[in-house]
Amino acid sequence: MISESLRRIPLFAELPESDLEWLSTRAEPMAVASGSDLIREGEPGDAAYIVLDGEFEVVKKSGRQDIIIAVREDGQVFGEMALVDQAPRSATVRAVRDGSVLRISGETFKLLLAHSPSATMAILQTISRRLRQNEGMLRQNEKMAALGTLAAGLAHELNNPAAAVRRSAGQLRSAIATWTAAIAALRRFPLDEQQARRLEELQARIEAGSASVSRSDPLTESDREYELQAWLEQRGVTEAWQVAPSLASSGWDVEAMTQLEEAFRGPLLAPVIQWLSAGLAVFSLMDEVNVGSERISEIVKAVKAYSYLDQAPVQTVDIHEGLENTLVILRNKLAGIQVERDYAGGLPTIEAYGSELNQVWTNILDNAAFALNGKGLIRITTRAADGQVIVEIQDNGPGIPAEIQQRIFEPFFTTKPPGEGTGLGLHIAYSIINNHNGRIRVSSSPGNTCFQISLPVRLGG
Repeated sequence: MISESLRRIPLFAELPESDLEWLSTRAEPMAVASGSDLIREGEPGDAAYIVLDGEFEVVKKSGRQDIIIAVREDGQVFGEMALVDQAPRSATVRAVRDGSVLRISGETFKLLLAHSPSATMAILQTISRRLRQNEGMLRQNEKMAALGTLAAGLAHELNNPAAAVRRSAGQLRSAIATWTAAIAALRRFPLDEQQARRLEELQARIEAGSASVSRSDPLTESDREYELQAWLEQRGVTEAWQVAPSLASSGWDVEAMTQLEEAFRGPLLAPVIQWLSAGLAVFSLMDEVNVGSERISEIVKAVKAYSYLDQAPVQTVDIHEGLENTLVILRNKLAGIQVERDYAGGLPTIEAYGSELNQVWTNILDNAAFALNGKGLIRITTRAADGQVIVEIQDNGPGIPAEIQQRIFEPFFTTKPPGEGTGLGLHIAYSIINNHNGRIRVSSSPGNTCFQISLPVRLGG
């Protein structure tokens, strides 16, 4: 009999016989085939289920991965959390093998809780235990997923400067060979004292590189390149189409070349121009290698500072540095989004768990980027007041509906589609700020969502 099956379940063990009989008349036995989904993540919760026979996996979707967070067997209950919370299903329940369950409708479940204190207490204990279990497992998976996302973003960020360095280094070998040949050709010509001094000046200008050149717009530079090529061809400079670009990009124009012609007339002009062009190309490529290397170094430095490697758990933290390092880490996700900074001058450092704080910035900025979908504005503001450092992160996305704003810090609550988020990001941020004796608040309307974080300057403050 159903009532006898219910009596063996701890949740209903202390129910009076009359309540058991009442519940058994309302519970609906169901056969479940292996591999079928009894409930699905994201769907409304309309019933709880008791396993009579079989084995059921509780599966949570995270990205493209299905995570098994629990297994329910004979006598166990599932589906009750969505009924108590009046929220969509937070996970999918799938039959591992053929089995059977008792279905208790949402209305029956409410009546049971209203008339049976022992059942209410048992349900609360079950929910509390499962929340802790699920949160612990998903926190770890969230960290691993975040690590994978960050690693992919960093790989993308590192690939661009690394490819530029490799390309420039490959071209540099050929450019040096060309410059060496140009030097050898130039040495065949006798130079007077004035010409030798002029070559020394040119050498200094070559070594100064692109740092001394004021950049013009691409159209102006293209026009200058065309004019230079025509001028060089008129004077019989071989491969003028290759020589003109390096001269134009380094700031040379027809007027400057005419002045050069006055110092090196006749057959000496072409070798000097070849030598000048090759030298400019060499140092330009060296500048490119340097810029790419500095970019790689910047990213590596940001990653190390972001994670606070080789430092004690509690550090003296520069909030601005943490925000900037996080922006570097998330640069790939923030592509197409304008980021404005309004940082307070002289902002005091604070005592904090640095890597944990960076998790807060990461989770909030990641949510803002998701809301903006590659287009919009994020504004970061900092200030100090009454022994607190205050950080505000605003975005002009669609906003958070007023009816759910008070729930966004709850564990497992998310407005993202199944698989897009576990609902732990803002809960983790809330827990971290609370652990720092701080406060995190949100205000939101269409076009303006603002997370305000207040942190004491002293951790014990």
